[in-house]
Amino acid sequence: MTLDPACPEGREIVRKLLATADVVVANLPPEVLRSLALDLESLRRVKPDIILTTVTAFGAGGPWSHKHGFDGIGQVMCGSAYLTGTPDQPMRASVAWVDCGTASLAALGTLAALMARQKTGRGQKVEGALLRTAVAFNNPALTEQQVIQVNRIATMNRGQTSAPSDLFRTRGPMFTRWAKLMGEEHWLTNPRFADDRARGDAGELISKRMSEWTGSRTTKEALAELEKAKIPAGPLYSPQQALEDEHIRAAGLLHDTDYPGLARPAPLAPTPVDLSETPGRFRHRAPTLGEHTDEILAELGYGPDAIAELRAKDVI
Repeated sequence: MTLDPACPEGREIVRKLLATADVVVANLPPEVLRSLALDLESLRRVKPDIILTTVTAFGAGGPWSHKHGFDGIGQVMCGSAYLTGTPDQPMRASVAWVDCGTASLAALGTLAALMARQKTGRGQKVEGALLRTAVAFNNPALTEQQVIQVNRIATMNRGQTSAPSDLFRTRGPMFTRWAKLMGEEHWLTNPRFADDRARGDAGELISKRMSEWTGSRTTKEALAELEKAKIPAGPLYSPQQALEDEHIRAAGLLHDTDYPGLARPAPLAPTPVDLSETPGRFRHRAPTLGEHTDEILAELGYGPDAIAELRAKDVI
């Protein structure tokens, strides 16, 4: 639905909605929530056991708490972008993993709050933050830096803690199989390649050897030989190739969905985690803006004339 929550009529509609709600999800700064009476204290006056889930850029408690931000800022401030790309040109990921990760973790926190309420009868505030997610996801690199002061730099696609781990152009036990496949069995007794960390340090040499091998094979040939040797590998896809991949389609990882105004169906990803008894499925498409305004207001007790008056006043 569409609604102006700042005017008196809009606030009354919000109050009626809150009385029916278990959770309020608000992607707004704290000061805006307070101005709209959507902060936890105000919400509890309407429904004492309500749960408020919010997402901010930087989280509470620090000097940046009042600032606004977005996904890319989280990527650069957590150290991830510094380790991506080249030493001279850090790069953020093309996928908005900070946004998506924060949304997923906020949903997880909300479910935890609902379970806690079943035991205590009390609601609470669930606060996600983009920077908090980014730091948590990059925690292994931060731990490594503080504990052993490794001072890693970006190495493009080459793995830093093991090898071979890279993208290669084509026309442990795994390393043993790989060395034999490459015809480099003597590397198995070379101290320079003794363990994952050592192989990570020698990653440039290992990647060069792998590139020579893949360069003489088509992608299909390289994948077939690697699979035979039980070495995990996958093809580099463009977005169009990913859309056409046989496994992605057969496994139901995308669901073509018609939507008003689109020339073609949108390939939407269903619930990424599959439940055997209660699987997540698309029941209907996402609504257009304001599509269900009248229906929701009718459920709250507003008649056709009252709804028309609200629309005439630009409340909805």
